[in-house]
Amino acid sequence: MTAALTRVIDAIDATNAQDPRQDEGQPEALLYGQRMSEELARLVPDASEPLQIAARGQHVERWKLARSAYPEGRAGYLAWRRAQAEHHADLVCALMETEGYGAEDVDATGRMLRKQGIKRDAEVQALEDVICFVFLKWYFAPFAEKHTPEKIERIVQKTARKMSAEARVRVLTEFDLPAPLAAAFQE
Repeated sequence: MTAALTRVIDAIDATNAQDPRQDEGQPEALLYGQRMSEELARLVPDASEPLQIAARGQHVERWKLARSAYPEGRAGYLAWRRAQAEHHADLVCALMETEGYGAEDVDATGRMLRKQGIKRDAEVQALEDVICFVFLKWYFAPFAEKHTPEKIERIVQKTARKMSAEARVRVLTEFDLPAPLAAAFQE
């Protein structure tokens, strides 16, 4: 890990350590960032520095833009998600610039955090695959407990559609999913 990468990761962690929400006894965004880096290292061991930074910064300061500040329903949810992506990208890219990263790396990280190029850009897709694995590994079960089976099936289908073919195959080998949910990853 280069010194600049270490400093950017440390700055993201310091910011996320301020998250007032707790998960497993630590700030939620900090734990999420650590999980993202862990899954990235496992799934994409040769990840570029911009991809490593994007993974760690995926939810930086997520608590600052409340979902409740946006309208109910899908349109409000999507507006909140876009605002989050812009906020994450702006903050992480500023940290990278401070540490001397060039415009190409900063722009690449911004595209990843804004999800610009899913299915077309290998690094944007790699980040999305990692996001989906983190969701399935750590957040799916608690999420599923709160929702109807029909909603769970729709969420799993949407998750599978966002993933690369290789990642969908890997999900089937790494997770023991009930047949109706596994079917979404076989398509």
